[in-house]
Amino acid sequence: MPDTLSNPPAAARIADLRLELAARNLDAFILPRFDAHQGEYVAPHDERLAYVTGFTGSAGMAIVTTETVAVFVDGRYSVQVANECAGPWFSRLHIFDQPPEHWLSSVAREGWQVGCDPMHLPPGWYDRFSAACAQAGAVMQPQQDNPVDAIWQDQPSPPSGQVTVFPVQLSGRSCAEKCADMVAHLNEKGAECLVETQPDNIAWLLNLRGDDVAFNPMPQSFLIADRTGEVSWFVNPTKLNEAVQDHLPAAVTVYPMSEFLTTLRRRCVAGVAVLFDPDFSPVAVRQTIAEAGATPVPMASALTRAKAIKNPVELTGLQNCHVQDGVAWAEFSCWLAETVPARAALGHPVTEREAEEKILSFRQDRPGFLSESFQTISAAGGNAAMCHYAATNGRNAPILPEHPYLLDSGGQYETGTTDATRSFAFDLRPEGYDRAYTAVFKAFQALATLRFPRGTQGHHIDAICRRPLWDLGLDYDHGTGHGIGHRLSVHEHPQRIGKPYNPVDLTAGMVVSIEPGYYEADRFGIRIENLFEIIEETDGFLAFRNMTWAPIQTDMLIPADLSAAERLWLNSYHQQVLQRLAPLLSEPAHRWLSSVTAEI
Repeated sequence: MPDTLSNPPAAARIADLRLELAARNLDAFILPRFDAHQGEYVAPHDERLAYVTGFTGSAGMAIVTTETVAVFVDGRYSVQVANECAGPWFSRLHIFDQPPEHWLSSVAREGWQVGCDPMHLPPGWYDRFSAACAQAGAVMQPQQDNPVDAIWQDQPSPPSGQVTVFPVQLSGRSCAEKCADMVAHLNEKGAECLVETQPDNIAWLLNLRGDDVAFNPMPQSFLIADRTGEVSWFVNPTKLNEAVQDHLPAAVTVYPMSEFLTTLRRRCVAGVAVLFDPDFSPVAVRQTIAEAGATPVPMASALTRAKAIKNPVELTGLQNCHVQDGVAWAEFSCWLAETVPARAALGHPVTEREAEEKILSFRQDRPGFLSESFQTISAAGGNAAMCHYAATNGRNAPILPEHPYLLDSGGQYETGTTDATRSFAFDLRPEGYDRAYTAVFKAFQALATLRFPRGTQGHHIDAICRRPLWDLGLDYDHGTGHGIGHRLSVHEHPQRIGKPYNPVDLTAGMVVSIEPGYYEADRFGIRIENLFEIIEETDGFLAFRNMTWAPIQTDMLIPADLSAAERLWLNSYHQQVLQRLAPLLSEPAHRWLSSVTAEI
């Protein structure tokens, strides 16, 4: 672990921020990782949390006071935050065990002014912090601009990626059809307007894609639609070429992003109802609607739900790109199995970054590949215990035969998005590894083969996956499954599988991951992940249909711990992997795949 003097840039930036807060008469400032779209990934321009604290994880927040900087993360980042936010100026807290609003109410004093950027906090968060402040006799003070921007001298410019048309041959439905459904929804709810701030929802609605944020092929934008069918789209006009302008329906009018709130205020006639998503809109939206005299109606976005249920064209595209992705996985796995022992014997081991670049190169050889779908997790030995570990030039461990290795990686293809994880071993494994690996496989297979009735939600079935691990006194501190986009976000709402309550019915046409794991700090990490389409069977029950085609290493499985059904499932899966991928593989990879998919 780094010593307490390992992060001097953070100390200087914290000092600068405190001076700025003092100039604004603020005693504390709430600093989430969110941008104005409340998404998982943000552009370099919006990496304010990382700039101030040094924490680079994809989820977390900080509260800056005159005495400390409290950084809140979940279990995925406990090791990472200890490394990146070392020093006496930080308090490191678990976001669920010590919720930020509870912490704030315990440290705030009578009369405190607590600042926030109302474009970077969803209403629910804002309300919880407001209540915490009130309990302590403090008050929230939304800022007109972000104080971090005032001290960030070399802040990158806002993103300016070009927007492209996503043709109906790939989307399956026209923009006009989707907009008609949105108007019908507004009329059904008796609402005048819908406000949308999620870029992936807007890209899906307008059949467009973009390049503003790494791994996320969508333009940053806002949208207001009314019940007459008129759509106001707020996006940087320099991103739009002639093809995009020609593609947009006549009912869509383009405005600069800077005019979003002022236009919303003008459109909100007194007394009318305006729909907004309370979980994924900034609180500034609710405040603007209310200040204009309209009625803000919090409601999960209808676009989120419509986007999640894939149409036949989208599903076909996803199925096709997963075959190509499977080829990349097989070629990579063959290369890894042969190269790691050979290079280690020569004293020139394969490194985490090298492996990450290698699977990217295999994907780049596949037709339709565009980019990675998230930052690859290429983790050897104890690094794999950090669920969202990322190798860098300064943190790039060797992959050695005596240490297991984990790779979590995915791609954006012309026809869809992929995400898979495999765990690898090359020689003797650490004590307890095979036992845990077998339990993870059993957990994966238990959920992959589940049939469930309509009305089932993700939290209803999470324990079914965890049971084989719980039987051994093991568990994992992350979700069991997430939705995935159609050449959109690799983590797509609203469906998910996990312990927390999530009142969203799992529905035929949704695509989800199944990804149990197990992690021992500084020793190893294990995860197996495939994507699955939810299908309806002839009797009306729902089931999971596999989409991912990559072999699951069997060397670490304990045969005596596997049931006949588990063996049958794995053998059948491997038969299908070989059948689908063999015609597309190189000769060495074909030979290797034939060997590792042999029946157990």
